[in-house]
Amino acid sequence: MAQTKPEGEMKFALYVTIAPAWFDPGEAQPGFFTPFWMLVALHDALVRPLPGNGMAPALAESWSESPDKLTYEFKLRQGLKFHNGDPFTSEDVVFSFKRAKGTQLQEKVKEVIAVDPYTVRFVLNEPWPDFMTMYGTLASGASWITPKKYFEKVGADGFKQHCAVASGRSGTSGRRLDE
Repeated sequence: MAQTKPEGEMKFALYVTIAPAWFDPGEAQPGFFTPFWMLVALHDALVRPLPGNGMAPALAESWSESPDKLTYEFKLRQGLKFHNGDPFTSEDVVFSFKRAKGTQLQEKVKEVIAVDPYTVRFVLNEPWPDFMTMYGTLASGASWITPKKYFEKVGADGFKQHCAVASGRSGTSGRRLDE
């Protein structure tokens, strides 16, 4: 089924002063909910809460967990592009995870592998039943995606200033990612 392009304009009002760091998923601090207002409005994640589902695929079309509970593999949606035309790939996922705040999540993950352009594998040090809760919900900003090539080109300050947007499915987020 073909998705229709979003129309119109969304206005977003907050009752707080917006910190520039809130525009960058890599700066989101676990335990502080306020920056997630901006992430939900401007970016998208591999997996995140959606209406009626506390943990739903977004930029990932699916994920699986190995029987030994040590490996999580995500299949990415193909054909997605960032605001500047760069394709969304597994390299963006690896880059975003490495930048994410939150030592507990970083300590539990042994490695993140870009298996191919549309598959990402997370290997844990030991089984951890809370991995998806920490990765795929608002408990951390680790699954929110930053465009690697664009970020490396403009740097952290340029990214916050221009706020590169990655969003995937219709109706879930910022709407600057073309399918």
